[in-house]
Amino acid sequence: VQLQASGGGLVQPGGSLRLSCAASGRTDSTSVIGWFRQAPGKEREFVVARGWSGGTTKYADSVKNRFTFSTNNARNTVWLQMNMLKPEDTAVYLCAAMSRRYNTGSWSRSDLYDYWGQGTLVTVSS
Repeated sequence: VQLQASGGGLVQPGGSLRLSCAASGRTDSTSVIGWFRQAPGKEREFVVARGWSGGTTKYADSVKNRFTFSTNNARNTVWLQMNMLKPEDTAVYLCAAMSRRYNTGSWSRSDLYDYWGQGTLVTVSS
């Protein structure tokens, strides 16, 4: 499974960006897809995840009601619509996929994800 994130850039506080993640290969072998982010000098942080087949979408509290995650039925693209961006959202955003479907409470654990994209940089600054 290969994941390719895109759509990052420089945006002013309060602005919006839409990230995309193109998935290829045996995506049918994965069960959960999501986004993490990593700011300079900080640990990788969970942003959002959901099952490919739909159902529950789990958001980090820090992005709830600002970010919206969506997927397509073909399991080849996911999007992250980010609104009302804040300087603290500045980070490299990485898409990741999990093979085994762990319970929702475990989706924030980066060590359970098997596949990672290279990341796209989002900078929120005036």
